[in-house]
Amino acid sequence: MNPYRRQLVQALVLLPWAGWARAEIGASDLLAAISGPEATQALRDSLDRGARNAIASLGRENGYFNDPKLKIGLPKNFAKAERFLRGMGYGKKVDDLVLAMNRAAETAAPKAKDLVIESIRSMSVDDAKSILTGGDNAATEYFRRTTEGQLAEALMPVVKSVTEKSDLARAYNSLAGTLSRFGVKSDQSSVEKYVNKKALDGIYTRIGEEERSLRANPTQYAGSLLGKVFGLMK
Repeated sequence: MNPYRRQLVQALVLLPWAGWARAEIGASDLLAAISGPEATQALRDSLDRGARNAIASLGRENGYFNDPKLKIGLPKNFAKAERFLRGMGYGKKVDDLVLAMNRAAETAAPKAKDLVIESIRSMSVDDAKSILTGGDNAATEYFRRTTEGQLAEALMPVVKSVTEKSDLARAYNSLAGTLSRFGVKSDQSSVEKYVNKKALDGIYTRIGEEERSLRANPTQYAGSLLGKVFGLMK
């Protein structure tokens, strides 16, 4: 479908909502309806629900640990030496470290909710239009752009708190010390920064899954403006 025709189709679906009375009105005017307050609020509502679901699923026990895609494993350089470590009898230390890192991320994840929801509430009409007509991860990219820096700051104190109360730092430093004797150095300056980054990646990955579900299954919004928009854009 060429761009002009796609724009016209997107706009026409909003005709009943925009209150236009004449079918011969121009495609550019019809397309403007996608940026109306109803469409923007419908998008906000759906993203709000998706973001809450995403963060809630990560903020429970095993939210990261039991998800193969999101489970936080050893830092890259450590992971390369994992087989060696297990062969040397350090298997339990490796397992304890991995579990502790995932528990720290699961504890920190709920801190993301308020910032992500605020980002949705402050979404402009132009932001909404870009997301509605963008690719499958347009909303996720918007969240990264508007929240990533603040989220990193918000999650770090929680990660550090868990680190201080658990054996996470000790396990990490012990493993690092063992590997350093064999010339293997961590590619992460601290376990807290590593876990914080992986926790953030998991949040945006899960939000992205919610977004793709929204776009792929518009019938879940049957009868709504958003359902009509995404239904034609599939």
